[in-house]
Amino acid sequence: MASTTKVDSDARAAGAHAPAARSRAARSFKPRYPAWLVLPSTTYYLIFFVGAMAILVAFSLATQVGFGQISYGFSLAQFRAVFSSLYLDIFVRTMMMAFLGTALTIAVGYPVAYWMARYLSTYKMLALLLIVVPFWTSFLIRTYALKIILDPKGYLATDLHINIMYTKYAVAVGLVYNYLPLFILPVFATLERMDWTLVEAATDLGASPFRAFRQVTLPLTLPGVVTGALLVLIPMTGEYIIPNILGGGKYEFVGNLIGDQFNEAQNQPFGSALAISLMIVLSILVAAYIFFAGKEERFGT
Repeated sequence: MASTTKVDSDARAAGAHAPAARSRAARSFKPRYPAWLVLPSTTYYLIFFVGAMAILVAFSLATQVGFGQISYGFSLAQFRAVFSSLYLDIFVRTMMMAFLGTALTIAVGYPVAYWMARYLSTYKMLALLLIVVPFWTSFLIRTYALKIILDPKGYLATDLHINIMYTKYAVAVGLVYNYLPLFILPVFATLERMDWTLVEAATDLGASPFRAFRQVTLPLTLPGVVTGALLVLIPMTGEYIIPNILGGGKYEFVGNLIGDQFNEAQNQPFGSALAISLMIVLSILVAAYIFFAGKEERFGT
C-alpha cells in the first residue's frame, strides 16, 4: 500500500513537471525583432521593383496607336512581334555573344584567381586590389578608354595590325574587360577557402597535376565558377554601352534594341515586350541553375 502511494505521488510530480518541461523544450532562443523593421525595405521593394515591373507589364500589353501614343488594354501583339525573324536574330546574337563573353571571362579569370589564391602570399591583397581598382572608375569611362586602345589609328592597329574596332571582336574584348572582376572575386573567395592538402594528397597517391586539378580542385571550386559565370552572363545579355561604343551601332544587342524602341521609335509597348522576353529567358537560366545546384547539393549530402 505504501509502495502504491509512493508511485502515485511520483506520477503526480512527473505530471506537474511535464508542462514546465514542455515549455522549456518549446522555448526558443532565436532573436525576435519587431515586424516594422522590414517596412522601409519592403516599401522600397514594392515601389521601385514591383511598381516598375507592373508599369512594364502594362506597357507590354498595350498598343501603340500613334507616335508616342498608347492605348492600354490586353493585347499580345507585341510579344508576337518579338518572335519575328529580325528580332529573333538579335536575341540569338545577344545570347551567343553573352555566352562567348562568359566563356572567355572564365578562360581569362580562372587562371588569374587560381594564381592569386595558390601562389601569392605577401602580395595577395595587392593583386586583389588591382583587380578591384577598375570598379572605382565609371563603366562608361572604362569603355571609352578601351576605345582609345582599339582605335583604328592607334598603335595597336598601325603597329601590330590588330584592327578590330567596330566589330564583334571589339565587343567581345569589351565584355571580358569590363566584367572580369565580377568573375574573379567569387572564384578567388572559393579558392581561398579550399583545403590545398587534398591536392597534395592526390599527387602523393600518383595523380598528375592536371588530373588532381580536374578531380579535386575543379569540383570544389565549381560553385564559385557557376556563381561568377551568372554574375557575368546576366548583365552581358542586357548590355547597352559596349555594343554602342565599341560596335559602332553595327552589332546590336537586345539592350540597344530596347533603348531604340523607347528613345527613338517611342514604341514603349514593344520595348517593354522585348525587356520582359529577355527577363523570361534569364529567369529560365537562373531557375535551371538553382534546380541543378540544389540537386547536386542533395546528392552531395
